Amino acid sequence: MKDLAVRLAALDADAGAALRVIAYFDGLTENKAGLQAIVRGAAVLAGCPARLDDLSRRVHIRVDQAGNAAPSSAPPDPAWMHSVLAPSATLCLERPGEPGPVDAMILERAAGAARAVLDRTRGRAPAKDPALVELIVDAAAPSDVRRQAATTLKMSDSTRFHAAATVTGPLLLPADVSLPPAHAAQVAAAPTTEAPQAASTPPGRVGVGPAVAPADLPSSYAAARIALRFAADGTPEDPGPSVVLHEDLGALALLADLPDTADVPDLRALEHATAAAPWALSTLHAFADAPSLRAAATALRLHHSTLQDRIVAAEHLLGWPIREPQGRLRLQLALALRRLRRHPPS
Repeated sequence: MKDLAVRLAALDADAGAALRVIAYFDGLTENKAGLQAIVRGAAVLAGCPARLDDLSRRVHIRVDQAGNAAPSSAPPDPAWMHSVLAPSATLCLERPGEPGPVDAMILERAAGAARAVLDRTRGRAPAKDPALVELIVDAAAPSDVRRQAATTLKMSDSTRFHAAATVTGPLLLPADVSLPPAHAAQVAAAPTTEAPQAASTPPGRVGVGPAVAPADLPSSYAAARIALRFAADGTPEDPGPSVVLHEDLGALALLADLPDTADVPDLRALEHATAAAPWALSTLHAFADAPSLRAAATALRLHHSTLQDRIVAAEHLLGWPIREPQGRLRLQLALALRRLRRHPPS
């Protein structure tokens, strides 16, 4: 799609730009992005402020052309380019006149993505609207706007919440929610500020920030997004816990600040080992994560002597001993770097 847009742009600038708009909003819809991300995309692509007003849900989102939240109490101008999402909801580009081909495509695709969110959340009370959750954890939003969103969600200053990051957006979890131990594989996370219900399907990868007051949720969410990068898919290609608490990372969180891990020798050695032996990745992860060789063998459902043979072979492939404390630490760091590379910042 990107290559096609480039070729079209050489022939027709509007056609190439329109195709890029389509690809952008299709990506947001595929990843189940929230309303804030959709409005932000419309504003940046159009080069002017964009806003979504849903009177029935009391949701008002406005983003400037730089992508920053810029709430306004003024009503939308009827002369602005706009698309009606529902009887009470309108998406506007704050530019008067008839939309040109690109602006029309931005309105059409952004409106379609926004309708998908509204349909997904139709029938929920305003306090459960994901747009308000996005607003509360948005560090770029003014503090008074975030405070109003917290009031709408009935969150008092004395309560504490964890901000959680998932691949589809933020969640808020009560401070007294039962969080998983550090090595748990899955958790049923609540999508609202209410007490969590048991979920029939795991939510996938989740990063959890510290429990804080509502005013500090942006910092908790920033920590949660770091933790999300350390969360694994829980598959043979990406073994490990799918839920990670930032407070459990400690100094490991600093690894997320590394600009590039492509030239780390230990990471290259790990990739070599996993390519050479199909069993290597799961074996090395279990060994690095377990308190003893027998515990790792139990987790892998292997006889401990079989695991011992695998460890010897893995050491040969890696090029360093992993049964010594220093070597095991090198392995743990290499595994963490591999996960960070698989899950880049979003």
